[in-house]
Amino acid sequence: MMTNSALFPSPSWPQAAIKGEKNTYPVHRIFCVGRNYVEHAKEMGVEVDREAAFYFLKSALSLMPSGSTIAYPPGTSNYHYEMELVLAIGAPAFRVNSADALNYVFGYATGLDMTRRDLQLDARSKGRPWDLGKDFEQSAVIGEITRNDEFGPVGSQRISLTVDGLTRQDAHLSDLVWSVPEIIADLSRYYHLQPGDLIFTGTPAGVGAVETGNVLVGEIDGLSPVSMTVGRPE
Repeated sequence: MMTNSALFPSPSWPQAAIKGEKNTYPVHRIFCVGRNYVEHAKEMGVEVDREAAFYFLKSALSLMPSGSTIAYPPGTSNYHYEMELVLAIGAPAFRVNSADALNYVFGYATGLDMTRRDLQLDARSKGRPWDLGKDFEQSAVIGEITRNDEFGPVGSQRISLTVDGLTRQDAHLSDLVWSVPEIIADLSRYYHLQPGDLIFTGTPAGVGAVETGNVLVGEIDGLSPVSMTVGRPE
């Protein structure tokens, strides 16, 4: 009897570190919220849609741990950082109410949504999907996950990012257009959210391009920082 076998090795799920633990968090999907800070939407020349949140996805295989050196990606000359609060889902969530949504959060982390801005804007101008600009290798960088009960409620915590020690982004989580409970409740209308799902919640104003050799450090009050170095193109 013939048995089936894979033609080539299948990659394993990426693992995110959990603060103070040996356990890791297996990452299955990465959801991202677009235009979730008013000032960032303005600097991108668009308006916030207050009727509904806006999403795009990245492959879980794009995930990289904090402290990585990441090669300047191919196909772009305008490689941007976007500093974000990241949610880690801890229980199956489908069609949940915003009042109950925090019960499904495992924890929170700092994250960088790296973007090929020129490709994103070109796609946007043509009404095409953003995949080439957003979903590419090593484009999602994450710090250690802090458990929900240790971090506490999301409020006015400061979110900031420096490039080579100079502050480029500086805002507060209270500036989010769509709150954490609203994001979870809304996404759960369209997806069966599961443990292993990450949600990047959007970036404040101040995004910009980086070059080879730049060191990025992102911080959110109460969470482990996220950092990366821009390496040479491959």
